[in-house]
Amino acid sequence: MSLNVDGVSRSFDGRQVLKDVSFKVAGGRLTGFVGANGAGKTTTMRIILGVLAPDSGTVTWQDAPLTRDGRQRFGYMPEERGLYPKMSVTDQVVYLGQLHGMSRPAALKRTAELLERLGLGERGGDKLEKLSLGNQQRAQVAAAMVHDPDVLVLDEPFSGLDPLAVETVLEVLRERAAAGAPVLFSSHQLDLVERLCDDLVIIADGTIRAAGDRASLRASHSLPRYRLLVGSDAGWIRDQPGVTLLELDGPEAIFELSAAADDQELLRSALARGPVHAFGPVVPSLTEIFREVIR
Repeated sequence: MSLNVDGVSRSFDGRQVLKDVSFKVAGGRLTGFVGANGAGKTTTMRIILGVLAPDSGTVTWQDAPLTRDGRQRFGYMPEERGLYPKMSVTDQVVYLGQLHGMSRPAALKRTAELLERLGLGERGGDKLEKLSLGNQQRAQVAAAMVHDPDVLVLDEPFSGLDPLAVETVLEVLRERAAAGAPVLFSSHQLDLVERLCDDLVIIADGTIRAAGDRASLRASHSLPRYRLLVGSDAGWIRDQPGVTLLELDGPEAIFELSAAADDQELLRSALARGPVHAFGPVVPSLTEIFREVIR
């Protein structure tokens, strides 16, 4: 099962904000959707949910065009808090479950389960405005998931959450993914996305700049750099042929190798001088990949 965005474009008042956007959100996986403010993340999500219509392109679910009934089985969490501040947490999550077609008893049961899992079991009777911002965020996650959606689309779901709350929410999202649901979430916290997601989609200026699983993205955007960690000072490496030293900190060196240089020969030279604790290419972080592809 997968959610597919194919060739989607959209303009507002003559300004194109999405340009031929295409990517896949695979079932059973968490897909991080990252980009700077104004890159097109929220517009894309609203088109997926049917809140906005694309000028061109399609959004399909299980290889079929999305219908209103199909979107009824989606769960959506907007970036802006959209729950009623004067209404109790339980009442409004139950109400939203009923809007998705659940019976009231089923919605009550599922709401109680979710609030307990999200650490809000004792706060269900409280009005939303009485909760901290982090707990309001947890309540929004419950509202998006109460009907056990087939697809989850969440705009900045981890905003305002402390590390323990992030782990709590993540566990619930992973359970939904384990049931086969595609989970798409946006975030500005690149280090968090890198740790949490299975797949990445990077958007800039309304176009997709990179998409894929973490391992393939890192491999395709690997920096031409190596790291060497030895048992003594690594300063000798600056005199090796084909080496351009970038950083040196005692036994650790970061360097580039020319195309003609032999990395195995360099490793043999290091071993001849003593123990080698680490040697290999530098694996780029998501932040480094992001900076590279949005230039």
